[in-house]
Amino acid sequence: MASMRTGAQIIWEALVREGVTTVFGYPGGAILPAYDALLDYPIRHVLVRHEQGATHMADGYARASGQVGVAVATSGPGATNMVTGIATAMLDSSPIVCITGQVGSRVIGTDAFQETDVTGVTLPITKHNYLVSHVDDVAPTIHEALYIARSGRPGQVLIDITKDAQQASTELQWDPGDVKLPGYRPDLRASDTEYSRAADLINGSKRPLILAGHGVLLSGAMAQVRELAERANIPVAMTLLGIGGFPALHPLNLGMMGMHGEAWVNQAIQEADLLLALGMRFDDRVTGNTKTYAPNARKVHIDIDPSEFNKNVKVDVALAGDLASVLDDLAPRVTAGDRKGWLDAIRDMKGEVAVRDIQNLPDSGHLYAAHVINDIWRLTGGKAVIVTDVGQHQMWEAQYYHHDEPRSLITSGGLGTMGFALPAAIGAKLARPDAEVWVVAGDGGFQMTMAELATIAQEKIKINVAIINNGYLGMVRQWQEFFYERRYAATPLLSPDFAKLAECFGLTGLRIDRRQDVVPGVEKARAAEGSVVIDFRVEQEDTVYPMVPAGADLHKMIRRPSSAPIVETADDE
Repeated sequence: MASMRTGAQIIWEALVREGVTTVFGYPGGAILPAYDALLDYPIRHVLVRHEQGATHMADGYARASGQVGVAVATSGPGATNMVTGIATAMLDSSPIVCITGQVGSRVIGTDAFQETDVTGVTLPITKHNYLVSHVDDVAPTIHEALYIARSGRPGQVLIDITKDAQQASTELQWDPGDVKLPGYRPDLRASDTEYSRAADLINGSKRPLILAGHGVLLSGAMAQVRELAERANIPVAMTLLGIGGFPALHPLNLGMMGMHGEAWVNQAIQEADLLLALGMRFDDRVTGNTKTYAPNARKVHIDIDPSEFNKNVKVDVALAGDLASVLDDLAPRVTAGDRKGWLDAIRDMKGEVAVRDIQNLPDSGHLYAAHVINDIWRLTGGKAVIVTDVGQHQMWEAQYYHHDEPRSLITSGGLGTMGFALPAAIGAKLARPDAEVWVVAGDGGFQMTMAELATIAQEKIKINVAIINNGYLGMVRQWQEFFYERRYAATPLLSPDFAKLAECFGLTGLRIDRRQDVVPGVEKARAAEGSVVIDFRVEQEDTVYPMVPAGADLHKMIRRPSSAPIVETADDE
């Protein structure tokens, strides 16, 4: 016999039945009935210091685990504070569900205290959202929401639940069966003719490239991509979010493409005769000027979301469907290929860069971000989960930390959200408690969400934080250097003493400004029981090379000038 539950109780009952064990949130008036009911359910609630942090934590949890992350907030400012995190997850296809309280249904539209039309606000940045004003709709809505978030192209769902719907009671009716939504078709399949056309293009190509995107990780298609690359002897280039989808040290892995990608990768794209785009969306940071992008290449695009086909770049063949399943069907049609000449040509493009070793360069007295990140990679054996913020350090991490494992790099790609790293790392650590988790952040982005150090302290979470502190909003400063005649408007940045700040929260803080102290500092952080914040005072006007100016041709990269300070970098040609 069905039992009576309040809507507030049903929220947690439904989440438990969906397998949710952890939520991130902040209480308030309109969601208070739910918080009162929470105490009776086996769900870990992480009290954030800002609702944006809750969404980033849910996002980090989802990216690290492959499961749906859940965030909770109250109405009005609590709900609107989630907007940036929801948009971040949307552009990177991260499955999160946000549950917000809403004022009572009878006062909606009266400008009641802390009333905001959050479903209207978030409509453009969610896969779907709901306003629930009746208690009977709470359970089926949560069941639908988690299904929508994790199925097809993963996405974000917001559920706004009125206070009276939380307080009312009903008999809990739980249907764990398949969700059927008219018009929602997440399981698409390409035709046999399209498979044949794609296979013919691959088999007939002499200079093919695989472009591996975030979809490789979301689909869990790492083995299939590797099988295809090795079977046909096709080199693989990665998007920023695709890093970890193909082993970094595999001989067919060329490295990252795009605005701050490896110079030889961008050159190879421009000279290729076939691009096989796997789970990527031809973002402008990848393509540069689309009119001159890969001018001699036919293009095969595989993606779970058909709306991405021909959106940014016109393709010759489009295969819709889950990437792992599509590659399972495509691989038997692809023949082995001898592409030694193409691989040799790419190797020649690399030149001496391929064998440079920054670890053994003499100490010039300068501390560069490249040294820090490369040392973290060596000392962690490349096995840590690295969560980065956005900016120069993000690009250096992609260049100098070599990711062999999937879901080992978590970063904000599409929206480029400063402040993402620290809260997202908390979510990642709770999703994978046995993993070694490092934050790599700039001094600017870190200050946006550094209050979440209090969350780390309260929840007793072990995370190591490397702040690449150059005293500037570094990437903006770099653009000002290149394109605005070094007019550094609003980019010099005053920061607190981050080591002392960490100590204020009961954490360990270190300050390092000499290269010889990097390894001992990283080792101390790794050995410590609690979280450690390391303030790395690095060279102030270091620059990420190469760089493709926004909208420029992909091959027209700004290279490291001979007069620049010499740090042997993986992108220096």
